Amino acid sequence: MVKNHSKRIQASKTWDIKRKEEVFIVKGNPSGHSEEFGYPLVIIFRDLLNIARTRKEVRDILQNQEILVDGIQRKDHKFVVGFMDVISIPKLKKFYRVLLNKKGKLVLVETDQEETKPLKIIGKTCIGKKIQLNLFDGKNILVDKDVYKVGDSIVYNFVSKKIINHYKFDQGVQIMLIGGKHVGKVAVVEEINGDKMFFKFNDEVYETSKRYAYVVGKEKPYLKLE
Repeated sequence: MVKNHSKRIQASKTWDIKRKEEVFIVKGNPSGHSEEFGYPLVIIFRDLLNIARTRKEVRDILQNQEILVDGIQRKDHKFVVGFMDVISIPKLKKFYRVLLNKKGKLVLVETDQEETKPLKIIGKTCIGKKIQLNLFDGKNILVDKDVYKVGDSIVYNFVSKKIINHYKFDQGVQIMLIGGKHVGKVAVVEEINGDKMFFKFNDEVYETSKRYAYVVGKEKPYLKLE
């Protein structure tokens, strides 16, 4: 039997929740985001935004109001919303993006109405004459030209479903650290050497694994990050 819940105390360290208030917490349905980088909608509305008090109230909101995630209406209270996703609540004229803070916790940052998100390329596949980009949030996008590399980020318009920009993972670009002891910091890449990366933060240079880099802009971050 598939469990629909898990113990709060065992939830991902990235979850910004009260762990001793109750014993159990809802598990999300499988999606493009791992548990480490996403919350089920019920936790967002009940535990983070405090818009609802119970799971039933969250279900009622999702069924009776328009709640969008990356421009698509969602009614499943277990749907996982993850890092860089945009939640829109048109009735309240509220918009939130899921980000990481400097404590390594997934948080909701209020933003303006947005239709784009930066997506890290985590893999590539050749499909006939096209290239399939495998993206951080589980999406796969077909492109004609092989100009993208693993580790780069694209800016994706989830309404028009088009790539509107491309940031190479290279020296001088802006990154957010999504893992390691520097998680949540926004920094500048100084050097990439094999699997290692050196970055500058507050005029100090640090070393970490390059897999923790998520490119968010060139000279400055593309979006509001806090």
